[in-house]
Amino acid sequence: MRLTAAVTKEGVWCVAQCLEVDVASQGETMEEAIANLHEALALHFDDSPDAVAGLRATPIIVPVDLDLAGAVG
Repeated sequence: MRLTAAVTKEGVWCVAQCLEVDVASQGETMEEAIANLHEALALHFDDSPDAVAGLRATPIIVPVDLDLAGAVG
């Protein structure tokens, strides 16, 4: 399964967040954050009901359109 991670810097931490499922992790370096995210994702899918049943859930990715022209700011 191929997933996508977004890595940002928050203070002294690098935060890696999976864009397809709601899983994130952190580390002192980008490499450590990604490695920790990899471990967190493995645990997430191992604990999911589909994984317990012997299946792997594949997320469905869909575009979301947002009209900001009417946003109050």
